Amino acid sequence: MQSLSVSLVLIAAMAVAAPLAARFVERAVKVPIVVFEIVLGMLLGPSLLGWVQSTQFTDTLADFGLAMLFFVAGNEIDFRAIRGRPLGRASAGWVISLAAGVAAGFALTSAAEPAVIIGVALCSTALGTLLPILRDASQAKTPTGIAVTALGAVGEFGPLVAISLFFSGRQLGAASAVLLGFVLLTAAAIFLASRSRHVLFHSHITRTLHTSGQFAVRSIMLILSLLVVLSTLLGLDMLLGAFAAGVLWKVAIARAPEAERTVIERKVDAIAFGFLVPVFFIDTGIDFELASLTSSPLALAMVPLFLGLLLLVRGLPCVLAAPVGATAAAKRAIVLFGATGLPVIVAVTAIGRDHDLISSGIASALVGAGMLSVLLFPLLALRQLQGTSLPRPAPEKEKP
Repeated sequence: MQSLSVSLVLIAAMAVAAPLAARFVERAVKVPIVVFEIVLGMLLGPSLLGWVQSTQFTDTLADFGLAMLFFVAGNEIDFRAIRGRPLGRASAGWVISLAAGVAAGFALTSAAEPAVIIGVALCSTALGTLLPILRDASQAKTPTGIAVTALGAVGEFGPLVAISLFFSGRQLGAASAVLLGFVLLTAAAIFLASRSRHVLFHSHITRTLHTSGQFAVRSIMLILSLLVVLSTLLGLDMLLGAFAAGVLWKVAIARAPEAERTVIERKVDAIAFGFLVPVFFIDTGIDFELASLTSSPLALAMVPLFLGLLLLVRGLPCVLAAPVGATAAAKRAIVLFGATGLPVIVAVTAIGRDHDLISSGIASALVGAGMLSVLLFPLLALRQLQGTSLPRPAPEKEKP
């Protein structure tokens, strides 16, 4: 109990210190808050000072944080904006990334399962991490931001599907059938939600929006719990359910007044980014096996290797989703944004370690590369976008 109490206090202190540290250095360089959360977790965790330890309770909170991160990602995707060319080209780019990632995995290890783990990790994009960065930089609604959103949607949903297919413990055919059943159930729920006006539902949300009832937030937690539990019971990755829950909630609340939707989004942001998501990233730093890197020159050398592979395997195919007329700087930014990955990398490597499919050195190197990608790539991408985010429209032809 004493260890849990100390850990909770220190995790809360790190969650407060992270945005303060980001604010302190932002005049010199704009660093995402998640980087400070992970670094602080490493600093105070077993890898260095040893002041805080992971417990079953903090690990459970971290799992909720990861689920909430994917819920927010699913909830914030504007499918009307990304449908058509952006989503189609992003999907094609992801298939190329998956094939290239698995090929890179086979080049590094001769076994099939470790190669798939490495390939799935390398073809991910951290949409949940990128969305706040794009919003803070006023880039979310630009053509480049829409392209990045499409890439992130595919780069988070695609790896979750791959995880569920290859690591569900079933034969591929049976796993595909179970996944198809989950998709059909979720699609049916989304379709029914989109066809109904939800008058009583919205009216009760309105009545309790500023009271202790908080029907909207409670409904979100119910939907999230139901789909996470359903995906888990079906042997699928829980993040698939969390992502689907975000999409379902977005559809269910779409016809509510805009002012109320804005209030609800702020409440969700407060729960996610004010509480649960920081616990996930801090816990990631606490659990990071730094000794596995520092004790092995080969594992340490894999960090820059995996970082480069993220650019080559995931980043370069993302150019396919660049908006028409995008500048060279905007395309470079899309490559960097697309190559930013961490949450899926953490989830995939955790599966690999739980089943003894990859070594702790490879897992730590992949997570380390993911951390560096979150630290470096969005910062470099935003510098590329300074004054160049909007492609110039084609000149109109003169009328005769």
